[in-house]
Amino acid sequence: MGGRSRKSTGSDTQQEVTRRDGRDAGTVDVEATTSRRAASGVQFAGIHDTCVYLGRRQACRGMPMLLCAQHQWLLTATQRVPPSISIPFLQVCKYLELPPVATYAGVCLWNFKKIFQDEPMDSLDNLATLTTFTGSTDESWFYLVSVAIEARGAPIIPLMLHAIAAARINDSRTVTECLHSFADRLDELGTLLQRMYENCDPHVFYHRIRPFLAGSKNMADAGLPNGVIFEDGTGYEQYRQYGGGSNAQSSLIQFFDIILGVSHRPTGEKKPSSSTSISDSEPEGQAPPSRHNFIHEMRSYMPGPHRRFLEHVSNVANIREYVESHKSNRALSIAFDACLAMLRSLRDKHIQMVSRYIIVKSRESRSHSRSLSPMHPVNLASANNGGSKNKKLRGTGGTALIPFLKQARDETGEPAIDAWARRILSNGPGDAERKGFAALGKMGEHADGEMEIVGLAGTWAMDDSEGGLCHW
Repeated sequence: MGGRSRKSTGSDTQQEVTRRDGRDAGTVDVEATTSRRAASGVQFAGIHDTCVYLGRRQACRGMPMLLCAQHQWLLTATQRVPPSISIPFLQVCKYLELPPVATYAGVCLWNFKKIFQDEPMDSLDNLATLTTFTGSTDESWFYLVSVAIEARGAPIIPLMLHAIAAARINDSRTVTECLHSFADRLDELGTLLQRMYENCDPHVFYHRIRPFLAGSKNMADAGLPNGVIFEDGTGYEQYRQYGGGSNAQSSLIQFFDIILGVSHRPTGEKKPSSSTSISDSEPEGQAPPSRHNFIHEMRSYMPGPHRRFLEHVSNVANIREYVESHKSNRALSIAFDACLAMLRSLRDKHIQMVSRYIIVKSRESRSHSRSLSPMHPVNLASANNGGSKNKKLRGTGGTALIPFLKQARDETGEPAIDAWARRILSNGPGDAERKGFAALGKMGEHADGEMEIVGLAGTWAMDDSEGGLCHW
């Protein structure tokens, strides 16, 4: 590599990186990077051992078994993880700045390898997983689609940082060009996401893979009403509750939102009207109370450097403000709205995928469970969804699944600049600011994510699913 030179100090732990223009671009600590990669492998092993231990089932034919053939787990789950597992596991997680649970970073970002080093990393044909829970092709494919999306979307980061710098000097042409490239790449990510259907079967995902990704939050039905205790030998351990793996833990996706100025509110909270100010609802001199926000909470499940990077980007992001202050520049406004449209389309495709892989399979499981005895093993894939039909289906991250996804999708279009773009992108419940035109909403879509479809045969409900002849 012509752009790299090794220091002649006799040390193999550092590598000097020289830019193409000959100037020093800094030093990479190879030893630290290698140790973090090794630690991430240990973390996955700790996640695996913890999941297997907590899912201990009854003896089968007199032999103690950890998992049954269908990866189903008994109601009497073990709530305590022994020191032999928890002590090294907690130490590795502290080093990686991650909670002791299966995270997006642990199972995706640090859990792959390139098959051929001279071929691109954003090609699914050139990727392989390092470790899986089930050993199935479906599980590997599920992780690798996310890896490929991260690799394909990575160039967007320097691209949009360049756009931020261009906006500071009022270079609208460069900002517009960057937004065009951003929209094109988002469209590619949507196409890549849909490749999930090729090698990941919904039944295998829901019943064999998803149980391992569930956290310890909202798992009372699985025998973990208080969460999990990691025994560290101190005698002062307390219960811990963590959400499981979620794509909301992708720092790349959250980067897209920050760059485009997309704000996400707590699930179920509507957008305040422009006539309502903080001073109207809060006493003078007091800040509004902090509210739970799942998107922001998911940053605590990201590696520390990723969290800090997003915080820095939040402080310098200026694209939305720049476009709003240059509304007369039609090319700039259209390019910005195109990015919102592509990001919203990506979230629409994700909702459809969640419907196929989780919603439909959840209903099949509920129907099947009615015919089973009370002592039948509980599948962790659906344990945190509640036994009642009225309970909201929850994702492995712990949030109300479909209401959260639909609200995040609808919020994506809110910063749209052009009037026509606002009409096309606002398909959620109309708010006070948009009463001047008819929102092109899906028929009967409510704020909580429930659907009421009117068809030729009358009215029928789709409480937490997607699809239907009259829906799309």
